[in-house]
Amino acid sequence: MSGSPMETHGMFSWCGHTSAAPDKAKAFYASVLGWTIADQEMGDGSKYSVITVGEQPVGGFPTQPDGEGQWLPYVTVDDVDNRVAAAEKAGGKVISPAVTVPGVGRMATIADPLGAKIAFIAYGG
Repeated sequence: MSGSPMETHGMFSWCGHTSAAPDKAKAFYASVLGWTIADQEMGDGSKYSVITVGEQPVGGFPTQPDGEGQWLPYVTVDDVDNRVAAAEKAGGKVISPAVTVPGVGRMATIADPLGAKIAFIAYGG
């Protein structure tokens, strides 16, 4: 085990903020926390705004056309599909089924039995 959050099962490794007004959210957090936020080209031609603290990317602002602003934490897992199945068996609910994002990895979003959302991610791919 390397200790890197993006390589260690069970560690929080990313956080995404979604809202209907991402530019407003980006300006707010850049002002309040001093974050560097820059667009990064994705493999499909779209852009993703990445939050960087020092030299370390720590999160981003995925596109969401509407809805109330919210943060979604990502936890690195050893196998997204198996962990989603385990979550369902334990009483959780799949919010977004597992998908592979080229150049990023495989991810899914679940809600625990109390309704709290969390994303599982296995980097790579």
